Amino acid sequence: QVQLVESGGGLVQAGGSLRLSCAASGSILRINARAWYRQTPGKERELVAGFTSGGGINYADSVKGRFTISRDNPKNTLYLQMNSLKPEDTAVYYCAAYQRGSSLYSTPSYWGQGTQVTVSS
Repeated sequence: QVQLVESGGGLVQAGGSLRLSCAASGSILRINARAWYRQTPGKERELVAGFTSGGGINYADSVKGRFTISRDNPKNTLYLQMNSLKPEDTAVYYCAAYQRGSSLYSTPSYWGQGTQVTVSS
């Protein structure tokens, strides 16, 4: 079983920055933590940023230019650097892991527990 643990969320002022981390552990062979989603009440989870199966990066238009996804493969850790935060970025952020080779746009195999990001105006 794969465990994904997010950290780094919190309360920040608009314009501030946060760096989210997702540590993957367990049976991670052939499993990749490679995407960040977010969810607000009443909405489905939205793909924020992720690595495609081809190694490219996809960002939601709403975060492009402000957020940066990265990963440290030897440490099995995924990051999301969030800059110039806006109140509309407020959400629970989840990291997601996929079977190796699976499409970024498929349903992830594993989810983290989520970390709350709140951006005050």
